[in-house]
Amino acid sequence: MAINVDTVYKTVLLILNKEQRGYITPDEFNKTATQVQLDIFEQYFDDLNQQLRVPQADYDYADRQMNIDEKISYFKVQGQCGLSTTNNFFVLPESAAGNVTFAMKYANEPLGKDEAYFYRLGTITYIPPTGYPVELQRLQRSDFYNIDKSPLTRPTEEYPCYLYEGNRVYIKPTSLLNASTNIEASMIRKPLDINWGFQTNGPGGSYIWDSSTSQNFELEQSEQVNIILRILQYSGIVIRDPQIIQAASAELAQNEANKKS
Repeated sequence: MAINVDTVYKTVLLILNKEQRGYITPDEFNKTATQVQLDIFEQYFDDLNQQLRVPQADYDYADRQMNIDEKISYFKVQGQCGLSTTNNFFVLPESAAGNVTFAMKYANEPLGKDEAYFYRLGTITYIPPTGYPVELQRLQRSDFYNIDKSPLTRPTEEYPCYLYEGNRVYIKPTSLLNASTNIEASMIRKPLDINWGFQTNGPGGSYIWDSSTSQNFELEQSEQVNIILRILQYSGIVIRDPQIIQAASAELAQNEANKKS
């Protein structure tokens, strides 16, 4: 699944240094690669939205909606929500996806190793003691506060609803507001930050790749060319070489046109 960060870095250096155009340091590469991975990741949601509006080929491996969803699926996590008894709301869970710990952290909080930021909320589900799971209906604030006014629309345990604001989940009916209630949330996390780890014990103090401190790309193998081209595009800005920018941009534009044709 993962794309090896050392392979990408060495490919970028090879292209940049072929005609002595310049050099990009590991720190510059890590920051650029992290931004590129996030650019591609966020593009998945726009591409999926676009594909939902066009007919799809009913053929294995050619369904673009399914292919994009498969790329996103690696970042899907699920866990049990905890109840804040003092304020009567549920909080989104910490969960695990492979070796990645999903942590509810804000942008100004530092991440520990193998921790990821929350990105988007999926579905909220009530797991009753008996019977089948029930998906809660998501409401806006005005609907959430007015839904109790009519017996016809009033939420029940069979048809519950929720309001999501500020990483808090407010649930109706109030009979579900107890610590024994099993409320689960499906979410999407952000990709982990890229890191080309290294040691300086090479000849003349040169950088030697250290796989134990590195973090690979989490995107599919099919994205390797896209990643390299986008990093080259940013690298051209770093080393102030417009030729690199133009060449990478032209190749990216051609690839994008092929995908949507």
